[in-house]
Amino acid sequence: MKKYFLFVTIIFLLNKASASEKMWIYFTDKDNSGQNITLDDKAIQRRLKVDIKDTWYDRPVAQSYIAVMEELGAVIHNKSRWLNAVSITSDINIINEISLLPFVKKTVPVAVYKKNKREFSQLQSSRKLSVIDSLDYGYAQEQIEQINCHTAHQAGYTGQGVRVLILDTGFNTERSVFDSLTIIDEWDFINNDGNTENEANDYSSQHNHGTMVFSTLAGYDPGNLIGPAFGAEFLLAKTEDVTNESQVEEDNYVAALEWGEQLGADIMSSSLGYLDWYSYCDMDGNTGVTTIAVDIATSLGMLCITSAGNWGTSSPPPNPCDTLYYYISAPADADSVISVGAVNSNGEIAFFSSHGPTYDGRIKPEVCARGVSTWGVNANSDSYRTASGTSLSAPLVSGAAAVILSAHSDWTPMQVREAMMMTADRVDNPDNNYGYGVIDVMAAIDYETSSINHNNIPDEFLILNVYPNPFNPTTTIRFSLEARHASLLQVFDITGRLVETIENDKLLPGEHAYTWDASGLSSGIYFVQLKTPSGSITQKITYLK
Repeated sequence: MKKYFLFVTIIFLLNKASASEKMWIYFTDKDNSGQNITLDDKAIQRRLKVDIKDTWYDRPVAQSYIAVMEELGAVIHNKSRWLNAVSITSDINIINEISLLPFVKKTVPVAVYKKNKREFSQLQSSRKLSVIDSLDYGYAQEQIEQINCHTAHQAGYTGQGVRVLILDTGFNTERSVFDSLTIIDEWDFINNDGNTENEANDYSSQHNHGTMVFSTLAGYDPGNLIGPAFGAEFLLAKTEDVTNESQVEEDNYVAALEWGEQLGADIMSSSLGYLDWYSYCDMDGNTGVTTIAVDIATSLGMLCITSAGNWGTSSPPPNPCDTLYYYISAPADADSVISVGAVNSNGEIAFFSSHGPTYDGRIKPEVCARGVSTWGVNANSDSYRTASGTSLSAPLVSGAAAVILSAHSDWTPMQVREAMMMTADRVDNPDNNYGYGVIDVMAAIDYETSSINHNNIPDEFLILNVYPNPFNPTTTIRFSLEARHASLLQVFDITGRLVETIENDKLLPGEHAYTWDASGLSSGIYFVQLKTPSGSITQKITYLK
């Protein structure tokens, strides 16, 4: 029997035509009959960081619309309040009939994939143990040291107070590496129950991949393996069906994102990518269903981290929209996501690690971590093994993000993202192989997400927020004035050259907001400066294409 071990990146194939099709049905509106969802207290607190309370995204899909489709014979699978859509299975004639309903905006096939044969795994029989100060990382020593996470642990940051959502194939939490971890909740989106371990109808290796990913991210078995975020809390979502090489669908991904956000997840970690029904030319940050969902999750205050993919080849194809190889896939193309490439123990990019840019020209991946011979636990025994793929580098970065957020609980997702990118080892020369390079957890913790002139900050005004930051190509600058003042709002580049004067007028008291468009400028660091007669304040912003 072929042993299955998924490493994100898989070959995506179109479904063969069949009598039954799976489709997204998007609606034109939402009615007002349904009550908004109830948010976990942690979700409410997390949203306050991005100044969001109740939103349109919290209102459920109209049940009356669903009822009409069920009467026509459609089988409903997942309901997405974020997309205002449902996924259904039905024959093509019923789907055509549904598409003509007055409340249906559009119908789109559900993207699926099949597993790639390109698996990179190797079992290790030798044991390597060493002690780093007070923690014995065992097999994981090099992968932890490479991202300077051990220093953050020594400073007392282990992910405490941070809730991490993991989307994967399933999880065998009976392994001793998980004994001390805090699991808040779990849900199987395949079988619609609360058990993410293997079930009677599951393929024997169903939970193998997720178990290893979880251990790499947060396992705690001193002397054998310690992951970055062993002090965090966890939400486990089983979204990937591996039975008989079968397909996995993006609607499970979206449903799990919404579930985790409602339950207060601060960070989402996944090792998935989608190309079916898409091509590289759709990797523009605005097309893929999972891409859109990731951006919505980020806007609600949840940092999203995903594998870049294992599509890497030595050179880009001549006709990129006609191939599945070389480039990233959705949702790694999202504007707000942290997509993660894979390097070896020497920091060299792995041959399989997917490349950027996005179709619209943005640098991808954002950062890298070890994804070659990375250590994790075996799903069915208390032994340890290595495997390779961006599926293993992504959980290292996700765990690192939890550690950073435990040090800066007030940081927004974009502030954590900025800190990780701006302190990585290739920040001065980012490219579409490494992105900004291998992360440095302790440097990110020490990073100042805004550069402010503290010597002359006037009492009369305050920059409230510059968001998003990093941005592409627009960001919004908000500030408040306590009294009427002559106000000069300008943007400078890193050399101090004036780039643009946004405002130069006498402004009334209250809050003010300006959107700045950096289109036509080069990527890099800029400074927003606000001056009044009583002083000035400056904030650093980062433009990333």
